Formats: sequence, structure tokens, C-alpha cells
Amino acid sequence: MPLPKRRHSNQRTRKRRTHYKLTHNPAMVPSFEKPGEYNLLHHVDQSTGRYKGRQVFDMADDQAQG
Repeated sequence: MPLPKRRHSNQRTRKRRTHYKLTHNPAMVPSFEKPGEYNLLHHVDQSTGRYKGRQVFDMADDQAQG
């Protein structure tokens, strides 16, 4: 199988990748804590610090340090 003789430049690689884009919206799931709202799938809720109904980190401690 043939191999390229020379390396492609960054510009050429990026030109080729301009068509690689998301064609769908990110996966959203109903929120456990807030009925009628949605969260990103596999993400911690930034306002409460909860993930799948359990507390992952405490927001009070996080805000006190920042």
C-alpha cells in the first residue's frame, strides 16, 4: 500500500478537516432535581453539584475557595 512521501502541512490538514463538524445537538437528559429542565448527558449540574441524583461536590466549599 502506498505511503506519502512528504508530510502534509498544518494548513492542508486543517483545510481537509473543515468538513468535520457536529451535525446533531448534544445529548440532553431530563434533570433529576428540577422537573422540566434538561442537563447535558454525563455532566455534573453546575448549579447544585449533583450527578445522577447524588451529591458529587459541595458548592458552598467550592464557592468559598474561589
